[in-house]
Amino acid sequence: MKSNLLNLGLLMTLCLLLFSCKSNAQSKEEKKGKERPSVEEIFKMMDENEDGKLAKEEVKGPLERDFAKIDLDEDGFITKEELKKAPKPERKGPPRREQ
Repeated sequence: MKSNLLNLGLLMTLCLLLFSCKSNAQSKEEKKGKERPSVEEIFKMMDENEDGKLAKEEVKGPLERDFAKIDLDEDGFITKEELKKAPKPERKGPPRREQ
């Protein structure tokens, strides 16, 4: 009886370990596939009134947080040229380990 329980415990542990490794590998592949959107894509997503510039009310995420840094001429709008010159947003969360 004890050996059956021990074997069952080992089998369950092995299954959990294999499942954990597989899901971890999938999430790493998904992260690698995600690239930052281009300036054109950002404008397509956020420029609601299609005037060719982004107002503070139109942006979200890192652009909203760093609006003043990106709006170089301080006119209250971000142009494509200003966005191209913008510093990359700081990464949140723990540092990535390269393998």
